[in-house]
Amino acid sequence: MREPPLWAPWRLAYIKGDKPGECIFCAAARSADDAEHHVVHRGELILVMLNAFPYAPGHVMVAPYRHVPGVEQLEEPELLELMTLTRRALAALRAAMSPDGFNLGVNLGKVAGAGFDDHVHQHVVPRWEGDNNFMPVAADQRVVSQALDDSRAALVERF
Repeated sequence: MREPPLWAPWRLAYIKGDKPGECIFCAAARSADDAEHHVVHRGELILVMLNAFPYAPGHVMVAPYRHVPGVEQLEEPELLELMTLTRRALAALRAAMSPDGFNLGVNLGKVAGAGFDDHVHQHVVPRWEGDNNFMPVAADQRVVSQALDDSRAALVERF
């Protein structure tokens, strides 16, 4: 007997939907509505926001308010706060979700996988033992087991 399908309906909106005309990081930086933009923390120069189409529950992005394409364009205080808030994101994710490990990364350029290649940002992706099942290999799909609002609530509390 065949198992029922696993559903991840929010992915279809990203795959088939219109991509935002404006930079998601700049829109989040300008907005006062943190919940709408999935912002979990605002620093002086850098913000931390959930990825709306995550690779795993709790997948956050750490980005400067300033719109620059690469790490080399960041000023020293921005670089320091980027890493400081990355460290805080790791601590918040450990406290909220107890992952077994993390992937950290900056994709510079479309060829490197950057969805928004003109606004540098660092990904912080929590990982659990056995979280990479057959879905990415057999179906080129990922299954995320926690809603964005639930992830945001857990991380806001810990930041």
